[in-house]
Amino acid sequence: EKEEKRIEVMAKGTRVQSTSPPDGGWGWMIVAGCFLVTICTRAVTRCISIFFVEFQTYFTQDYAQTAWIHSIIDCVTMLCAPLGSVVSNHLSCQVGIMLGGLLASTGLILGSFATNLKHLYLTLGVLTGLGFALCYSPAIAMVDKYFSRRKALAYGIAMSGSGIGTFVLAPVVQLLIEQFSWRGALLILGGFVLNLCVCGALMRPITLKEDQTTPERNPISRTQKQDFKRVAPCSTLTKKWVQTCLCCSLQQEYSFLLMSDFVVLAISVLFMAYGCSPLFVYLVPYAVSVGVSHQQAAFLMSILGVIDIVGNITFGWLTDRRCLKNYRYVCYLFAVGLDGLCYLCLPMLQSFPLLVPFSCTFGYFDGAYVTLIPVVTAEIVGTTSLSSALGVVYFLHAVPYLVSPPIAGWLVDTTGSYTAAFLLCGFSMIFSSVLLGFARLVKKRKKTQLRFLAKESDPKLQLWTNRSVAYSVARELDHKDDQCVALTVPGSNPT
Repeated sequence: EKEEKRIEVMAKGTRVQSTSPPDGGWGWMIVAGCFLVTICTRAVTRCISIFFVEFQTYFTQDYAQTAWIHSIIDCVTMLCAPLGSVVSNHLSCQVGIMLGGLLASTGLILGSFATNLKHLYLTLGVLTGLGFALCYSPAIAMVDKYFSRRKALAYGIAMSGSGIGTFVLAPVVQLLIEQFSWRGALLILGGFVLNLCVCGALMRPITLKEDQTTPERNPISRTQKQDFKRVAPCSTLTKKWVQTCLCCSLQQEYSFLLMSDFVVLAISVLFMAYGCSPLFVYLVPYAVSVGVSHQQAAFLMSILGVIDIVGNITFGWLTDRRCLKNYRYVCYLFAVGLDGLCYLCLPMLQSFPLLVPFSCTFGYFDGAYVTLIPVVTAEIVGTTSLSSALGVVYFLHAVPYLVSPPIAGWLVDTTGSYTAAFLLCGFSMIFSSVLLGFARLVKKRKKTQLRFLAKESDPKLQLWTNRSVAYSVARELDHKDDQCVALTVPGSNPT
């Protein structure tokens, strides 16, 4: 009996509440927790670049070797995003985020004792990146479960933590380095990242009606429990049974990978991620190369971060309005496409007064489409599979994030200008938007054809059509031979 109860707990989990998305209440605490998660993960990752000069000076290494620290932490965070979804689905979102916070904090603290760059690759890069991966996608997926009518606004507030965190943490980290050296700054950041454990405690689980109508992720029937109890003494059969259940669970959990809409979204994300990454690396060098001072070039990045926050919140609020709520998918395409157009115009902007409007425009629409990524993903795969789907989507960011800055740098070295690098990024983002738009048009056309076929298969409509054909044929018959012709119409008597 104890074993049977244990298996029932494993199958049902801790979610006992059944309701529709509350669109408020504790949901705002979930948003606050996700907001802090984005600060502790994405903002801290961006601030790692502030340590570059200190690492170069202390370890006497060149820029290329030092730059791998940032690339590894960003790449591992995205590569291991599906692992975060698996942990949160099979244990709980709370356990996954708390475990991630401990790993990330441990990586930062151990990094403060590093004696060479290889130690930083393992601690600050791999261990901290793995911790961030366990926190990021599960926290974002929890927002979707608590909001429906105001989903885009909730995501806008939650995702704005990246921009706000960068704006606030950047000068604070620089001050910490000046006061306590880079080792002390990493140690304090490790303590700050422990707040992820608090965020995990806020993620109260909830079961929606949609979750009850869908098959369980790890279905265990009574007969399976009885079989399990019979074969329990035999360890080999027990292991096979457990492996079978796990395989079935994972197959159902990632069944969305076979959806054509999700495949198209995944391909478009690869091109979008390739285009968006290099600007944050090369905007300041480009501005300096066209005669802008270092202080003004750094100010362009500050403008980009602040306007990114505005885009997160205001675009989320706008797409929650009744007139745009059904067009969030189109708004996402619009934001990605406009960022691509901004890239195409960038080589013509060669002064600070012209680069300021660029930073505002690109930053706003960058925040806009980042807010809508979870919304568009949920529209395609549904709420039940959102955590796993977001894990895959963020996993797909990893390779473009890793290779796009070096490719852009190679183009700059080869051509002697930034034009080719920016044009390639711009066309990549535009192609991402056009691909999704084309896929949506094809889907709508197929739906129209299916509706037309469904109307034709309607018995009443078919009877009316067949009678009309029979009447037309009868008029054309030659009755001079006094032959009797019978036309059988489905659903009616022979006439």
